[in-house]
Amino acid sequence: MVPPDPVDARLLAVLAESGRAAVHEIAQRLGMDPREAAMRLITLSGSGLPLLVGVECDPNGVRRALANAAAYGSYVGGPPSGPYAVNQSGPHPVQQQPYPQQAPVSQPFPAQPQATWGPPQSAGWVRADQPQPKPFSRTGKIGTALEADSLEGARLSIQLIEVVDPADFLFTAAGYKLAEGERAVVVHTEVTNTSQVPYTSLPDMYLVLVTKTGETVTKAPVSLSSRPAHKLGVAPGETAGGHSVFVLPDATEVIQVRWSVRPEVDLNTLVWTVED
Repeated sequence: MVPPDPVDARLLAVLAESGRAAVHEIAQRLGMDPREAAMRLITLSGSGLPLLVGVECDPNGVRRALANAAAYGSYVGGPPSGPYAVNQSGPHPVQQQPYPQQAPVSQPFPAQPQATWGPPQSAGWVRADQPQPKPFSRTGKIGTALEADSLEGARLSIQLIEVVDPADFLFTAAGYKLAEGERAVVVHTEVTNTSQVPYTSLPDMYLVLVTKTGETVTKAPVSLSSRPAHKLGVAPGETAGGHSVFVLPDATEVIQVRWSVRPEVDLNTLVWTVED
């Protein structure tokens, strides 16, 4: 087997650390394009390494979505055909094979209500002509439990238990040292998986503090012995708690705690207001 190049070696190291992770999470940790990370992992899997690259979905939801989209002639197959080069490791070049586009549906169809897109097993899969469930609140205060859907389709209830600000005494008691003009903040959250779908991500991966000036502060790569950090994943029906540590300038005013399933803000983003 040909030794992996440095990029492949970093991918394998991150994967070996967790044993199981979504491709977009590994790519985010390494600052890579998820498509390149996926292709590299697929290539490494084919080279004989003991790893499996897979994908999960809600089969019935995907079938309904495709059927509704086809009824409107809005689904015409994959991207435009034609080969394109892919960055990869090893001596075996891999090339995307061209495939024909599916022709748009030309026959007339009776008017049908448009489908609403969303995460699997969520209200987003309900057709527009069906009764819509009561929307979930995406904002709250400290102590409030808010609900969201993960990328895998798991329904999560996330409660902001506590915000310790400042938390310098906890930070220094764990053996860390703050620079002049810095302070530490500790955020305690609990995540309950109320669905039958496993949640496989790190619960606080995209948990951030929002300052009065609109800037965001990401968590520091430290763990406090007195305040255990989140562990990867939450099984169906289970509740997992953890503490996230932030280091920021002493004069910075924090007004919100924000949780997302992606690096960017989307419909599943939850926001808690922090009051003085």
